[in-house]
Amino acid sequence: MGASPWHEPEHDELADLVRAFFAKEVLPHADRVQAQGHPDREHYRKAGDLGLLGLSVPVEYGGGGGSFTHEAVLLDEQMRSGDSSLGLAVHSGIVTGYLVAYGTEEQKRRWLPGLCAGTLIGAIAMTEPDGGSDLQAMRTRAIRDGDDYVVTGAKTFITNGGLADIVILAAKTDPSQRAAGVSLLICEVSAPDEAGEAAAGRADAGESGEAHRDPAGFRRGRLLSKIGLKGNDTAELFFDEFRVPAANLLGGTEGLGFAQLMGQLPQERLVIGIGAVAAMERAIDLTVAYCKQRTAFGKPLIGHQNTRMVLAECATRTRASRVFLDDCIARHVRGELDVATAAMAKYWLTEGQCEVVDRCLQLFGGYGYTTEYPIAQMYADARAQKIYGGTNEIMKELIARAL
Repeated sequence: MGASPWHEPEHDELADLVRAFFAKEVLPHADRVQAQGHPDREHYRKAGDLGLLGLSVPVEYGGGGGSFTHEAVLLDEQMRSGDSSLGLAVHSGIVTGYLVAYGTEEQKRRWLPGLCAGTLIGAIAMTEPDGGSDLQAMRTRAIRDGDDYVVTGAKTFITNGGLADIVILAAKTDPSQRAAGVSLLICEVSAPDEAGEAAAGRADAGESGEAHRDPAGFRRGRLLSKIGLKGNDTAELFFDEFRVPAANLLGGTEGLGFAQLMGQLPQERLVIGIGAVAAMERAIDLTVAYCKQRTAFGKPLIGHQNTRMVLAECATRTRASRVFLDDCIARHVRGELDVATAAMAKYWLTEGQCEVVDRCLQLFGGYGYTTEYPIAQMYADARAQKIYGGTNEIMKELIARAL
């Protein structure tokens, strides 16, 4: 990332810190974390202790006081390390952004310090079992009842859902409206255990609901079994007359939820693009190293013309992707990243990730299909990138509308 035009020496220092954190604190537990289906809460706390959470959150709310470029370094280094368990892209790259952009002063001071310290874990819940990209048609309801909203509905495919302490929930506060009826509520979903400490969604392998106490009216379903990203807790969430204080309405005004979502989705899609390019670069690094030491027909694989051509094509696609990504990051920091360009980045970079990782895996031969080689996990992890954050088909539709 040193060649990126927005890169400064402080970003190198941050990258060193992030790299050391994953190498020391997270990766030694990778096999156990994948088997249990969720990361350890302690890893979030240790990241918070090092100042790695909320890097772009203002200092007065417990954050690092940096810009989105610092978040980009964190997410890039996480991907390069090989970890896909900690949901930092959602926790720091998305949830804190909603609070900083739209939260009232009271809401910022209440939740941002815990998110930045890693004592709270954040998630955002948009997708429903019967619908994904059509957010205006969501069925989850939040009906005002005195000083509370009463929430009924279900969400699925929720990253960090098994461990989350707070969930930014998209719901209809006016079911008679489409976009104008959507609001965002900050749901506190940690219940105190018998010792008086937050249960905070502590999850075990299998069904997360067996290992923590959920507050009345809220229930976590199973941790979803996925073909990739196995170490991250992706969960179903159920609301049955769950009461949320009216003071938890994000921004304090009903009906702004859809506009808030649209305002933050470009950053979410850029976050996905950062992971895509980092994965492409890591795949090439791993493949070049393998092809230099693996021999076939009396010489290293990299000495064969087909291998060299494939690597040249992948390296070119990856370099072009990095340049595009850097331009998007620079635009975003200036406040100029539009919806269509963010959609282009999400679509084109994730398609490139899947293509490059697939072609690199092929050069590993049979070893590439075994889970003992990192390229196999990268292959499985990559597929979701074209789905979440808005499917790539939806991205093309957004691009076409802007033409």
